[in-house]
Amino acid sequence: MAKKEVVKVKENIKRIHFIGIGGISMSGIAEILAGKGYIVSGSDVKDSHLLDRLRSKGIKVFVGHHEENVREAELVVITSAIPESNPELRYAREKGLRVLKRAEMLAELMKGLRGIAISGTHGKTSTTAMTAVLLLEGKKDPVIMLGGELDIINGNVYAGKGEYLLTEADESDGSLLYYDPEIIAVTNLELDHQDYYGSEDKLLQTFAEFFRKVPREGRIILNAEDGKLMNLVDSSDSRVITYGIEKGDIRAEDIKLYPFGSIYTLTIEGKKIDNINLKVPGRHNILNSLAAIGIALEAGMNYEEIKKGLEKYTGVKRRFEKKGLLGDILVIDDYAHHPTEIEATIRAARNTGYERIIVVFQPHRYTRTRDLMKEFVHSFKDIEHLIITEIYSAGEEVIPGIDGRRLSEEIARKKTFPVDFIAEKEDVADYLTRIVRSKDLVITMGAGDVYEVGNLFLEKMKKKLREMA
Repeated sequence: MAKKEVVKVKENIKRIHFIGIGGISMSGIAEILAGKGYIVSGSDVKDSHLLDRLRSKGIKVFVGHHEENVREAELVVITSAIPESNPELRYAREKGLRVLKRAEMLAELMKGLRGIAISGTHGKTSTTAMTAVLLLEGKKDPVIMLGGELDIINGNVYAGKGEYLLTEADESDGSLLYYDPEIIAVTNLELDHQDYYGSEDKLLQTFAEFFRKVPREGRIILNAEDGKLMNLVDSSDSRVITYGIEKGDIRAEDIKLYPFGSIYTLTIEGKKIDNINLKVPGRHNILNSLAAIGIALEAGMNYEEIKKGLEKYTGVKRRFEKKGLLGDILVIDDYAHHPTEIEATIRAARNTGYERIIVVFQPHRYTRTRDLMKEFVHSFKDIEHLIITEIYSAGEEVIPGIDGRRLSEEIARKKTFPVDFIAEKEDVADYLTRIVRSKDLVITMGAGDVYEVGNLFLEKMKKKLREMA
């Protein structure tokens, strides 16, 4: 497919301000624009290592939202979480500044490049990270935008000079429809963000429209095991490539699952290609790798490059990430925050061989906890102990009657293992030091800041062991 003409944000725009610049995607877009010569600034409610990284790139960062932060801006970028009452956004509206949503800004960056967008309810970040490693191995040198941090690019963004732009396409608010990608991959579909969609029909309509945006020469790479996805496409559509374990054009066969990885035979349209040795665990990661393979093939990579790339991939931060090992006690952190993701993570954990699995779960968003309460109750299977913290609001207003204690009580009524509600992270870490024992696997789980529990626990345990020595 011919490379598109480059379209700039606007010839006369030089100063761009990001409200909520500390978000994983917002920080990445800001860094890319700064690298292109724009004068970039931004603000967020609290400091973080991502803001430190932006400062090191010469980007002016403010902690706190105040209208004076925007006075020099010519264009403002926001996330869907920024309310109209935000003083910086209110000032931008009053002054008539152009305001773009995060996805609109990313769509601007995609112009002039060959877009690769990866979407789906679960697995977006891992699949995008795998694809990034493959494209780098194949010397494609893409622009990369990740929703997590990848060691090989030392962060969540990579300003490659090649013809591709690789990004996650967030379905949470329908903003993926701003993009005009050449290649898309969708890992699965499940109604998660009910606050936006309201019904599964609207979700399916959104993805059907997303598929229509792919040009005739483009590719739509789909998980053949997801019936909802397959019902959205015509079997005669030449753009569609499918993947899966039980079915699909690209398959994994003769699978062997190991504690922290797997081996499978890659077959394409029935032809055996090679054995793939993944260094990340679980059936879900095998499926993610098949999607990445489909994209790499469409980008012109050969099988040898694909095999080497996949076998170099060791994971992305906060996806079954090993945080520390104290003797024979292992601490893992995982981003799982939806019932389906929780089940997949626990399955992978059960396969590690540890005697007990202790999960610390931080619910994410009041609306998700309310809408999926029943599903959460049944998602914690095959574990020995569960600790629920208070809900991480992600900027949402409190919903009366919906909190971590309520969720813990609902789960406790259905389960035989201990279920505790401990609101504060420091208290959870203290509690863990009292209950852990030899051959325990502790998993901190959630999309908020629950990973801090693992860090605190490791520090406290090290101190405890020193005192006992």
